[in-house]
Amino acid sequence: MADIAHRFGADIMLAPNGDIALAAGPALTQQRVLRRLLTNPRAYIWDVNYGAGLGAMVGEPTHGARITAIVRAQMFQEATVARTPLPAVSVAADGDGAVRAAVSYVDTTDGTAQNLAVVPPGS
Repeated sequence: MADIAHRFGADIMLAPNGDIALAAGPALTQQRVLRRLLTNPRAYIWDVNYGAGLGAMVGEPTHGARITAIVRAQMFQEATVARTPLPAVSVAADGDGAVRAAVSYVDTTDGTAQNLAVVPPGS
């Protein structure tokens, strides 16, 4: 299965021949996970429960345990994220107050371990 290649907050990607690029396998899973984590709940009109809303947390106090729980719960909403082993989530704030989440999980499309850095827009 493939979908249009599009990273959250960026333009739709183009293939070398100028056509719209497609994402499949682990790249598609990462694209979907990132979109889910950064989409605000109630912003996707076809499914108002979709999204973790990490971008909406910009400017709020950092609650690592809360962010970790939200990220892990949202990861389980994607069919291509393995349940075993559990996705590992690490949340850290730097000296400037920017919060970054690092997520490690196994992609079920090919069984490979994947790492994804999540930085909310505006941070």
